[in-house]
Amino acid sequence: MILNVSLMTVYCLDQDATREFYVRHLGFEPRVDARMGEMRWVTLAHPNQPELELTLMTPGPPLSPSAADFIRGQLEAGQMGGFGLRVDDCRKTHAELAAAGVEFLQEPAERPYGVEAVMRDNTGNWLVLVEKKNFAPAELA
Repeated sequence: MILNVSLMTVYCLDQDATREFYVRHLGFEPRVDARMGEMRWVTLAHPNQPELELTLMTPGPPLSPSAADFIRGQLEAGQMGGFGLRVDDCRKTHAELAAAGVEFLQEPAERPYGVEAVMRDNTGNWLVLVEKKNFAPAELA
């Protein structure tokens, strides 16, 4: 039986720099940094959700060379989707991260489901900050 989502891959160009970004700016904690043959296994987790680890992977094996090149190109162009981060105050978190030099693609904006801002991590992945509010799915139409 599946219990939960426990691991999620985040592609990056530099595992050390990306780990530093997530730890310094987003409050994640380093978990694993180990060599597995030619591959380096680097994981992080947020202290409020320790059962979900992010694996920071550089584009390469086990991907085919063409797939790795595609992902690398998407990262370099800032076109990779990432994930959402729930925040208690989107405007305040946006102001703090922007003051620390984090790049935002979208300022905080009201949505039917809450307040949302879109940022990029240090390697081009889009991350969405969401301050959720109660809503009816019909409000999204």
